Amino acid sequence: MAKVTKRRGRYVLDFYDQNGKRQRQTMPEGSSLKKAKDKLREIEDQLAKGLYVHDKKIPTFAEVAKEWIGHKKTSIRDSTWEVYEGHTKHHFPELKDHKMNRITIAMLEKWTTERQKSGMPIGTIRKILVSLGQIFRYAARHQYISYNPFLDAERPKAKSQKDKIRILSPDEINTLLDAVDDQKYQTLFTLAVMSGARQGELLGSKWSDIDWEKSQIHIQRTFNNARWYEPKTETSNRRIDLGPNMMKALKKWRIACPPNKLNLIFPNREGLPINHNNLINRNFFPTLKKADLPRIRFHDLRHTFASLLIEQGENIKYIQTQLGHSSPTVTLNVYAHLMKKVNQESACRLENTIFQATGHKMVTKKENMKIANDGKE
Repeated sequence: MAKVTKRRGRYVLDFYDQNGKRQRQTMPEGSSLKKAKDKLREIEDQLAKGLYVHDKKIPTFAEVAKEWIGHKKTSIRDSTWEVYEGHTKHHFPELKDHKMNRITIAMLEKWTTERQKSGMPIGTIRKILVSLGQIFRYAARHQYISYNPFLDAERPKAKSQKDKIRILSPDEINTLLDAVDDQKYQTLFTLAVMSGARQGELLGSKWSDIDWEKSQIHIQRTFNNARWYEPKTETSNRRIDLGPNMMKALKKWRIACPPNKLNLIFPNREGLPINHNNLINRNFFPTLKKADLPRIRFHDLRHTFASLLIEQGENIKYIQTQLGHSSPTVTLNVYAHLMKKVNQESACRLENTIFQATGHKMVTKKENMKIANDGKE
């Protein structure tokens, strides 16, 4: 039977583990009887669940982080793994020497608070917390801890998507494209707006990806951080519809495009993929400045594409497939704030659908607005 005894001025927990082996655990010097009993109840709860591990066998945070990063090596992209490895090496110094079962909610929330005080961007903190959360889930899965404190620790709130997204108007798009002197980059920026493709998808595109008959571009690879990758998900491998003007621009650029062994649509001078930093710093940002437009991210051209499709009333499922999102829910989560809050055309269509069979007069948006204004008088 589990009990608390006292030996040489310190409390000792005396119990049998789940394998029937007698265990004695001495409490730290100065511990109270209440603390000893609380610790014993915690151990009994772990024993009931079959999760008890002696404190001496509990690994430290650094040891678990090393195990986790080794486990992830074969299941994720090299670039993602390098980011995770950087997180484990550089961002958890105050946690690394603690036993996993000794890390508390307060310690995790203190970690977050100190990063915020240091001026680290919220977005960066949240990315690092993704790694931290996975380390704790790994520890729980391997029964190094019986309780995962990360689940209950508060995280910093991200800014709303509305704050992060900057969308160009049609006039601004034309101003941007008019400011590009180089045909290659004018075609590239135009395709970014007209396809909503990601930067890596555009840099990795080949002429063989263009379906000239169906006016589509087939996204089937990306080029990021000097590496080639297949699309992350099945839905990222997709065909995007292109308009006649875009196809005409591509045909003109195909004639002017220097031949290259990789058959890239947008090669650099050596016939290799364009470096993404060079694209942004030497071409995109200078073009924005020349056009007297606000400094936006290249990714905002993708957001611009999506917002224009939403504005013209395209089906959300179609928008999702063109963007390569895994589901319409993802698209809605990102762009819900762009949806119309007032849609009188929809209300009119609904009434017309219901009442046209009874001979009621069809209502137009203009008439509907007149009725509304009359009601205010």
